[in-house]
Amino acid sequence: MASCAKAADKFAPNTLLYEMASLLNILGLCLWLFLTCQDSKKVVSQNITQGSLFIDGSASVGSTDENFICATLDWWPPEKCDYGSCSWGNASLLNLDLSNKVLLNAVKAFSPLKIRLGGTLQDKVVYQNADGPRSCNEFVRSMEMFGFTEGCLPMSRWDELNKFFTLAGAEVIFGLNALHGRTIGPGNNVIGPWNSSNAESLIRYTVSNNYTIYGWELGNELSGNGIGASVAADQYASDVIHLQNIVQDVYKDFQSKPLVLGPGGFFDAGWFSQFINEASNSLQAVTHHIYNLGPGSDDHLVDKILDPSNLDGGSQPFRDLQRVLKTSGASTKAWVGEAGGAYNSGRNLVTNTFAFSFWYLDQLGMASSYDTKAYCRQTLVGGNYGLLNTTTFVPNPDYYSALLWHRLMGRNVLATNLTAIKNLRAYAHCSKLSHGITVLLINLDAYATVQVGLSVQNTIPTNRTSIWLLHQHSRHGKFTRNNLDSSMRKEYHLTAKHGNIHSQIVLLNGKILSVDSSGTIPPLEPRTVNPSDPITIAPFSIVFADIPNILVPACK
Repeated sequence: MASCAKAADKFAPNTLLYEMASLLNILGLCLWLFLTCQDSKKVVSQNITQGSLFIDGSASVGSTDENFICATLDWWPPEKCDYGSCSWGNASLLNLDLSNKVLLNAVKAFSPLKIRLGGTLQDKVVYQNADGPRSCNEFVRSMEMFGFTEGCLPMSRWDELNKFFTLAGAEVIFGLNALHGRTIGPGNNVIGPWNSSNAESLIRYTVSNNYTIYGWELGNELSGNGIGASVAADQYASDVIHLQNIVQDVYKDFQSKPLVLGPGGFFDAGWFSQFINEASNSLQAVTHHIYNLGPGSDDHLVDKILDPSNLDGGSQPFRDLQRVLKTSGASTKAWVGEAGGAYNSGRNLVTNTFAFSFWYLDQLGMASSYDTKAYCRQTLVGGNYGLLNTTTFVPNPDYYSALLWHRLMGRNVLATNLTAIKNLRAYAHCSKLSHGITVLLINLDAYATVQVGLSVQNTIPTNRTSIWLLHQHSRHGKFTRNNLDSSMRKEYHLTAKHGNIHSQIVLLNGKILSVDSSGTIPPLEPRTVNPSDPITIAPFSIVFADIPNILVPACK
């Protein structure tokens, strides 16, 4: 027994060493697996997907106004709160700081920017006039419809607003109070015709002071079932005809007259069809609202924004309204009068961040392809979906997206077909910068870099401009060129700071965009690229590419 014990003692250290070595081997294997996984993530992030974008240059499939971009200013007071958050501050038409240099410069940068003045409370606004009450009350919280009492627009404030709009070079669309003088009956149905006396006094005051108005819009979200109240389609058409008669009378000595717009509500095929048919001769633009992402309280907003199939579904109201207008034979044009994506003031750190540019620019591209003439973003400032920060007026990422669209994307829309790339969105227009075309590419993929070759059908060869194509060799996976011109492509790459799409800071071609100490909007400088190179779109990024040497019949 003693000898056995001694033998066990002799081999015990060796056994311990063996077990320790085995443990180290296992730990080493785990470390190797961990590093391999990390390396594989790096490979995924550097994954390159290739595809082709086919563009038909023979004819445009839609067209917009020259100034397609529009933004809104609302009436909500600071006490407007949603989901426990009060995001409006002093962004109301009644208290907005019109002396702020950033605000002024932000509007002037568009030269011009369409601005729609309106929103939920517009149908509870009274316009101060000589025949009205001397006092002009502010909105106060109450148990009434929309949660506030009736409010008032002092003419002194109307003067200040118009001086600002003139200085900024804005094109103003004003939303008139369509519920004035009316009662709301059972089922929230509005009873009786519109009492236009107060609106007419405002219009006459505006003309007498030489203030320029681009359009007068009647009512806000009173179409179909309505929000808070609803007006029957035939009555609304009658009210719009009445408004058109007022405009024609007040502006009878003007060669150019403001547009008459309506109803500023959510699309309802039956209601809109009847309304347009009965009011068509008096209605220059039919306006509808877009909040297709649901409430701002939704925790899955970003998932919806990054879902291509969900974005595709956003085309339905544009397609349906286009069909209604074609069927009616009316000359009325389609506008998006208000679009905030997520209702009830949006969602902080989503609808005011880089992530929202994916939805916003996709909406602009989609709307224009269905012949929408203007698209009014809710808001210029106010709520959690402003183009500008509510407190500082510093531009949010969507401001720069809107400004680039305004400067680069021309009126005529070209048909596109994108192959083999699920998470890439693509739109093409005639260029505003050149005689060529501008392409917008939106990469919704968090990991894959996309290289896109262009194939443009029905190009026009000229002495100074040759046709060029970029295409992918299926065998070699390389891009080649044909008849390359010396003209350089201009690219504008938008990315979020540190790649965080919840960031409110955006980079253009790798440089942060920010206003300077004097409130000046920064220049938007392109990167010049050899046109023989494919267009490369990094993960979670947006690219505008202006291609001057592609001439097509649609852009003549």
